[in-house]
Amino acid sequence: MKNIDTAFRYVRGFTMLVIVGCIIICCYTLYKSFTTVTLMQDKVYILANGKVLEAYSSDRKDNVPVEARDHVKTFHSYFFTLDPDDKVIKANITKALYLADDSAKHIYDDLKENGYYSGIISGNISQTIAIDSIQIDVNEYPYRFKCFAKQKIIRSTSIVKRSLITEGNLRNVSRSDNNPHGFLIERYKTLENKDLSIDNRK
Repeated sequence: MKNIDTAFRYVRGFTMLVIVGCIIICCYTLYKSFTTVTLMQDKVYILANGKVLEAYSSDRKDNVPVEARDHVKTFHSYFFTLDPDDKVIKANITKALYLADDSAKHIYDDLKENGYYSGIISGNISQTIAIDSIQIDVNEYPYRFKCFAKQKIIRSTSIVKRSLITEGNLRNVSRSDNNPHGFLIERYKTLENKDLSIDNRK
């Protein structure tokens, strides 16, 4: 009877050990499964030119400086890239004005009223812009920016290079197809826009 009682205690102890071990293994497996699923949900696979690229999702606050710089760059590219074609000018200005408030619209209206855009069309002038740098201050909201760029104005007789410095604020708005970064430029103004060089064309 003593042997049976001892054997029973051993079997019971071993069984409890196995049950506790199984519970620990199940809990660990569930934890790792949830962790893996969460990590997989943060990944997106993109197929580009026959190659699979892996992208990770992140909080907006991690990307504010990058997205803000690209927003400012996109606005300036649309607003200052002009060709002697009324449809091209309207299309670019329309895209630019989705990214800014009335402060940019007032500048456009003033230029239009002064005949700037009609002069580009009648004079067969092309205008491009190259962004040198964009400074973003994310320590205070709305975020302040300052953009340093070079303009190139191509006329039939000359090529003019101009220095352009602008500044303004960035306010958060809803993202959309017309405004993918979800920023709106406010209090936009030009600090400097002067000639750097004029090269005569032969």
